[in-house]
Amino acid sequence: MTLQDKLSECNRKGAALLATNFYNFETLSGVLQAARNKKQPIILQLSESSIDYLGIEVAVSMARAALKTYQVEGWIHMDHGSSIERVQKCLDAGFDSVMIDASEKPFDENVKTSKAVAKLAEQYKANVEAELGYVAKLGQVQQTRQYTQPDEAKRFVEATGVNALAIAIGSAHGFYKETPKLQLELLAGIHAVTPAALVLHGSSGIPDDQIKVAISRGICKINLATETKNIFMKTLQNTLRNNEEIDLRKVFPVATSSVVKLIEQKLEVISSN
Repeated sequence: MTLQDKLSECNRKGAALLATNFYNFETLSGVLQAARNKKQPIILQLSESSIDYLGIEVAVSMARAALKTYQVEGWIHMDHGSSIERVQKCLDAGFDSVMIDASEKPFDENVKTSKAVAKLAEQYKANVEAELGYVAKLGQVQQTRQYTQPDEAKRFVEATGVNALAIAIGSAHGFYKETPKLQLELLAGIHAVTPAALVLHGSSGIPDDQIKVAISRGICKINLATETKNIFMKTLQNTLRNNEEIDLRKVFPVATSSVVKLIEQKLEVISSN
């Protein structure tokens, strides 16, 4: 099943998929162990920086082999693509899904770029995600005036033909300084006017009850990144403190286990809907 078909199914059923970034073999393994344990499908995401770090062919081959080894239904997605050229390389490398992020551009320019990517991806039968509104990135401040509006979302999806749309409803990338409050009524309004699969970015730190309500009101894809790398690194740091072990094969599994527990918890929340 293609990712766009799976997201459409989620849209009909009021369900969602967890999409989590991975950064190395250990985090990839942790995510897939959790998905296998919970018998849940998963979206494996790679940011541009992770693609540059791992190498695009290595990253895709490793993810594809791991999905087969762990016997998990899953898809490989490019997160926050900055250009059509980047998207093209990912499609050529075998990604199942790509995101073009022109959200900081004027509306018309965002439409033009996103439409071009949607057209490009047709020949690959790949899923396309775009972003509309202002979802604060690391170091940026969320601005309420740039929440995604239903009428704009409707026009954007109709004009571009994208399959999925990341929307700004009060979430932000990275950890929050105070508990976020999602604009759930706004979400319901957006969902009512567009058939696109709605995506929640910046789920790290959002309370479980808000996540559940967001799914019931139209969110089909929930992105997770910061918590995954944070729990891996914090566990690794604690393991190495006052520890002279030099065999990475003995210390990395401890950190991987913490990722497994985290992703299992997230999958339980999402599947409870």
